[in-house]
Amino acid sequence: MPTPIAPITTINPRQLLLDMYQSAVDAVSAAKCLPAYLARIPAPTGKGRTLVIGAGKGAAAMAKAVEEHWQGELEGLVVTRYGHGADCKRIEVVEASHPVPDEAGRRAAVRILEMVQGLTEDDLVLCLISGGGSSLLALPAPGISLEQKQAINKALLKSGANIFEMNCVRKHLSAIKGGRLALACAPARVVTLMISDIPGDDPGVIASGPTLADPTTCAEALAVLRKYKIEIPAAILQHLESGQGESAKPGDPRLSRNQYYVMATAQDALEAAAAVASSAGLTPYILSDEMEGEARDIGLAHAALARQIARRGQPFAKPCVVISGGETTVTVRGTGRGGRNAEFLLSLATALDGYPDIHAIACDTDGIDGSEDNAGAIYQPQSMRQAEELGLRPKAMLDNNDGYGFFEALGNLVVSGPTRTNVNDFRAMLIL
Repeated sequence: MPTPIAPITTINPRQLLLDMYQSAVDAVSAAKCLPAYLARIPAPTGKGRTLVIGAGKGAAAMAKAVEEHWQGELEGLVVTRYGHGADCKRIEVVEASHPVPDEAGRRAAVRILEMVQGLTEDDLVLCLISGGGSSLLALPAPGISLEQKQAINKALLKSGANIFEMNCVRKHLSAIKGGRLALACAPARVVTLMISDIPGDDPGVIASGPTLADPTTCAEALAVLRKYKIEIPAAILQHLESGQGESAKPGDPRLSRNQYYVMATAQDALEAAAAVASSAGLTPYILSDEMEGEARDIGLAHAALARQIARRGQPFAKPCVVISGGETTVTVRGTGRGGRNAEFLLSLATALDGYPDIHAIACDTDGIDGSEDNAGAIYQPQSMRQAEELGLRPKAMLDNNDGYGFFEALGNLVVSGPTRTNVNDFRAMLIL
């Protein structure tokens, strides 16, 4: 029997979209996802130790879940973003900078490498990895300075490079990523638990794969830098051209005992949000969990789809909710404030231009849109009229990459604070 459609007058669009976002975040939290996977992992026997290491925006929450559910002794250290810590008793939590690495992240990486020295085949290493780990676990390869790596990272973030390209470069400029951390742990058994922020959920790309084999090469990393015309310091050029930066490759026998589990993904989050829409009597449609591309282009495409639904009932009948995830990019050309979700939503807003009965939300599941203090924002049909009354110029603000300023002026920023998880972008359009 089909679910009855709720009368449109009973739906509070803003609250429904916020509830969907919260449900998406809750579904991929460490507290919900980690215990079941932890139960699959055999504890060390005899004199074996359990050492917990990790990095990412969700690393502290993951460490706390391990402490609450692991049966046996453990110790360790994880590094997370400033403000994303958790109250752990046995696992030390260090906070560092994201998205541009800093000295705190470098020191934490050095300490983690020191901790895994001298392990035996009886020992178990639990590695907790989530999005953001690439910047947080920052240890440049020998001969490369932290300042050089910071400059490359900043240039990549502004270039429009996608996450696969950025992490390919990061792996080959690192002393710890691209499987090198797992090699340092050998001969201990390494089990990696991951929350995926990568479109397609490739485990070797999450946080630049510190404990997984890497098929990419120095030549590919160099090609990415040249593709985006990024200035390459002489030390980095020599490091890549010489092949000194090659990562751990598939088939390396030192990795043969290791395992990994991807515990939470964007698809999990989207399905949880879809369930909220269904409970409100609306039909949800998930477009994709791995959308990539320029945020403003994705915004234009979503706006065109929303209008087609509203005007033609194609490809979906209204009322409905259209949901998507993935990781867009922003090529920064202006001086405004705003991450990729605000950029997406401002592009959508300018394209819809007040079209009636279309509402939308775009937020990052980590609670931080880029480097701002908001998770994202909400668009309402009246947003453009309100903007006009305030003297705002939406298209000019989009050209200036100032989505934050636009939605702040309207009072439509979504500020959740750090969620301590991360499966990247969450977008939903409600068409009534």
